[in-house]
Amino acid sequence: MTDADVFAAFPTVPIDRDNIEHYRGLLARRLLINRCSECGRWVYPHRPLCPRCWSWDVVPTEVSGDGSVFMLTLIHQARDPRADPGTPVAAAVELSEQRGLRYLAPLVNCPLDDIGLDMPVRLTWIERDGLARPAFEPAERDREREQGWPATR
Repeated sequence: MTDADVFAAFPTVPIDRDNIEHYRGLLARRLLINRCSECGRWVYPHRPLCPRCWSWDVVPTEVSGDGSVFMLTLIHQARDPRADPGTPVAAAVELSEQRGLRYLAPLVNCPLDDIGLDMPVRLTWIERDGLARPAFEPAERDREREQGWPATR
């Protein structure tokens, strides 16, 4: 996939050399976050320099997609009343790779009453504007499917 493909897919996003691999990953349904090759620190938002050891050797690396809800926002009104309101919950998910590594995305496949802070979630993908976008859903659903019974709350 070329740089031109990435720019064409995200025409309103300010893409630069520090984040282009993140967006290239999204097109391939992979969540890539920059990681320092020297000390292992995850660097997000994307920057060319590790904030811990000051190394310039940061490399886009796929994350597991496992995490927990750190913060959430209920969206009550869309900016454009003609547009599809989309998902009513945006969550800052703290990814399991590193304390403080948080990614903002919609929370889906979960009734509003079941959402809570520290709720375990996992990465999933939703379709929006013709593109696959990262989202998170409750992780218990995997355990329920594997064991063949609903988890008690």
